[in-house]
Amino acid sequence: MNEWKPTACILCECNCGIQVLLGPDGRSFEKIRGDKLHPASAGYTCNKALQLDHYQNGRVGRVTAPLRRRADGEFEEIDWDTAISEITARLQEVGLRHGGESIFYYGGGGQGNHLGGAYAPATMAAFGMRYRSSALAQEKTGDFWVGARMFGYPMRADVEHAEVAFFVGKNPYQSHGFPRARTVLKEIARDPNRSMIVLDPVRTETAELADFHLQLRPGTDVYLLSAMAAIMVRDNLIDADWLAEHAEGVDEVLAVLRAVPIEKYCATADVDLDLVTAATRRLARAQSVAALEDLGVQMNRYSTVVSYVEKLVWLLTGNVAKPGTQYAFTGMAAIGHDRGHPAGEGPASPVAGAPIISGLVPCNVITEEILTDHPARYRAMFIESSNPVHSLADSARMRAALRSLELVVVIDVAMTETAREADYVLPAATQFEKYEATFFNFDFPRNIFHLRHPVLPAPDGVLAEPEIHARLVEAAGVLTEDDYAPLRAALAQGREAFAMAFLGVLADPQRSKLAPVLLYRTLGPTLPGDAAAAALLWAAAYNCVRKFPDSVERAGYGTGLAAGERLFEAILAGEHGIVITEDDYEVTWNRLRGKKVRLVVPELLAVLAGLPDAEGESGEWPFVLSAGERRAFTANTIVRDPRWRKRDGGGTLRISLADAERLGLAPGDLVRVTTRRGSTEVPVEPTDRMRPGHLSLPNGFGLSVTGPDGVPVTTGVAPNELTEFDSRDEWVGTPWHKYVPARLDMVPV
Repeated sequence: MNEWKPTACILCECNCGIQVLLGPDGRSFEKIRGDKLHPASAGYTCNKALQLDHYQNGRVGRVTAPLRRRADGEFEEIDWDTAISEITARLQEVGLRHGGESIFYYGGGGQGNHLGGAYAPATMAAFGMRYRSSALAQEKTGDFWVGARMFGYPMRADVEHAEVAFFVGKNPYQSHGFPRARTVLKEIARDPNRSMIVLDPVRTETAELADFHLQLRPGTDVYLLSAMAAIMVRDNLIDADWLAEHAEGVDEVLAVLRAVPIEKYCATADVDLDLVTAATRRLARAQSVAALEDLGVQMNRYSTVVSYVEKLVWLLTGNVAKPGTQYAFTGMAAIGHDRGHPAGEGPASPVAGAPIISGLVPCNVITEEILTDHPARYRAMFIESSNPVHSLADSARMRAALRSLELVVVIDVAMTETAREADYVLPAATQFEKYEATFFNFDFPRNIFHLRHPVLPAPDGVLAEPEIHARLVEAAGVLTEDDYAPLRAALAQGREAFAMAFLGVLADPQRSKLAPVLLYRTLGPTLPGDAAAAALLWAAAYNCVRKFPDSVERAGYGTGLAAGERLFEAILAGEHGIVITEDDYEVTWNRLRGKKVRLVVPELLAVLAGLPDAEGESGEWPFVLSAGERRAFTANTIVRDPRWRKRDGGGTLRISLADAERLGLAPGDLVRVTTRRGSTEVPVEPTDRMRPGHLSLPNGFGLSVTGPDGVPVTTGVAPNELTEFDSRDEWVGTPWHKYVPARLDMVPV
């Protein structure tokens, strides 16, 4: 009980290494500290990770047995055998009548639980599911699609070593996005030879550290970024020699940028022209620029076009494939990979015809795919470790969509807002009660993978997701002992023989989709420490060697089949995380399509060439609401215990000092905020961080939990009660959560 146990934070994509000391009861997290042995975070942690006991033990409404909805609408506990058999029968019935493609899969894990979701493809194959989505499809698919068109490979930014860090709609002080974020930001701010440029309507913690804060009007990012790119062309700040060697389509892009009305666009964004010019010149003269965009623009007007123009800014100055710039990373999974079809030419959803990017249906069309009489509509949903009722736009419409389905199955740890709408709820182990991992492995030049070992045992009655998926696949009758026996026999002869036998599985297109469960049931039981869930990583390790042989060899694992085994064994043993690949920066060119950058994305360049005059909200909707701001004590909604927050426990509506004075509002006054979708009452927080006309609500609030007296308690406002499903990007369907027209009314005392 007195042993510090290594694991990781699960509240953002960085998954910093932490260590946990359990209390005398063997379950409470008595102390939490950063893990100095973690190869990426090296002991760093932010304040949020230190509150993770509220995730593990402060949870109100944890599910500890399978639940089935009765005819009266209430839930009853059932045993696992009953749950698996009934769910299997009902899924097969839906598939028989409407086709397996009418069963829609959503989720597959959050910021830290990807390992269980990696087994979901086997369940999808067993029941004929074709369409899926996840939170990535309401955040990152625009960036994925643009990157695929321009590079043919996903890219990330080396902020730690950059001379200039360029943040567009991103506040890494709170949202992180790279290792040791707060430490790195402070290092840049203290160094007179380095600079930070921030585009954000809010004076965030990152903006306060920046040399240049371009505090633009909400929703005008495309105008300001276009002006910056045009200033580079006008003032001859581009790297012409680099572009001639490494880029295609230079002349077409420069012709469009020469026509940009720089002064007009700066006025549209309401940022001083001299400040924009100074920031652009600082960026252009830097030896290295690392650029990161985030939800502030990815959930805003012109989001996909913004992703395009943002890339033009750092491409025009040659910031690729050298320290402190953009790089092409390795990894254990293909996160962010997409073929980059021209608009209208790739796969599409069955009803709305929405583009499917990186295999994901846009989240904002899911209700359109359900609430219709179209014969190809979704008839059932299988939802894993996700809460779309709370996290996707237009919560009321999402609830209506789920209630209209023939079957909803949810796998989760708690009785979430989505689980309350389900027909069956299957209880999962928490992220600290099982083997777990993330596939957000973007570090460079040394890339890191961390298989987290259980910190404490799961309570009776719950299962980890790989076991749930295996039972469903077997109940469907697509895998039996006859399928496992040859692989087990090969495994008895050694891993090399097993590898040869498994190649035969992969050669069969149908059986290969079932590979996760085949590995789990054959290789899994032989792994030390009850690490059966890690069996999938054996195949992932071999695939990593196949795709990145030189990088794996450079990390010390050798070559060929032996490298795959060494890498897998290192992953199993590396409780603190390990280096899986090592690169030099120049390798980026070998991973880009044709070793070139394509500056022209025709559809998006045409938009840039014809941007209309921007229209601000006025009249009925004089404010712009950002629905879901990351603050010091907000995180993803897996932390359902409101007691974890040390500040802003009620989730205030932030408003500018000027607007508060004009409306006669004092801190804590109750106002009614109304959007086209709905309205709610919330206390205000006047602050000098906000521009006039701009409002923000924090993310992570509005969760309903059962209090000690058994009465449901909801803390704060659920932002998606105020957002619209059809307010979204025209190219990839990402929502405009950061640009919600709104008005305020005083609430009478």
